[in-house]
Amino acid sequence: MAKGKGPKGKKITLKIAKKSIRISAEGGRRLDLSKMGITTFPKCILKLNDVDELDLSRNMIKKIPSSIEQFQKLRWLDLHSNQLEDLPEAIGTLQNLYYLNISNNKLTTKKLPKALNLLKNLRILNLGLNCLDSIPTSLGALKDLRELGLFDNTLTTIPNSVKNLPNLKKLNANRNPFLDSMKEEEPADSIKRIKTLYLVQEKDLCYSCLQTCQDERHNMNKLTNVTPSPSEKLSFPLLLTPNSSAKDNQEEWRLR
Repeated sequence: MAKGKGPKGKKITLKIAKKSIRISAEGGRRLDLSKMGITTFPKCILKLNDVDELDLSRNMIKKIPSSIEQFQKLRWLDLHSNQLEDLPEAIGTLQNLYYLNISNNKLTTKKLPKALNLLKNLRILNLGLNCLDSIPTSLGALKDLRELGLFDNTLTTIPNSVKNLPNLKKLNANRNPFLDSMKEEEPADSIKRIKTLYLVQEKDLCYSCLQTCQDERHNMNKLTNVTPSPSEKLSFPLLLTPNSSAKDNQEEWRLR
């Protein structure tokens, strides 16, 4: 009786890997093994460790071995949309890396390698669509980081050391249960902010307060009772015809 096993996936040979090398837009050598149905890291590609870019995205890889450190020329590494639950500390040795995409995996905060903060030349880091409940403050050491993806995790906060990175231009942290989002905004209409309204009878008011209220009520009644005479025609001294010049400026007024 055959034992139950997971999918074996496609076997990548050195010949297949060599045929998968492309020239990138920047002129470097790119090993593109994306969407190949791979379930395990192909050991044969260690013989091609002089490539500048490595794309293993959209596969079913569960583990990246420590031997990834042999790709010392690597500047671009794409591992998104796999089954990764952790990464080796050896990834921190890839000092030339400027792009790292590990989104849409099964990474938790505990399984993030501490050595990520050693990637001093990293400019783009995508950690979105994982299982991260916090972000290590040590990522604040990535001073050259320009773009950071943290979307679709379970983050409740982002450390200031990360938010205030000096060169960070783009931060995508959408769809996280941040604590700040649970607070309701203050209503814009001031009358909605009144918590208690006190009503009193006229006999309980002092003379000056009573006189003020009566004067205000009298003025309001005068405004309410004023109706324009049918014989009176409205005048538009600044307009040739009503709305003739207003039409061109409606959008401007609306913005104000």
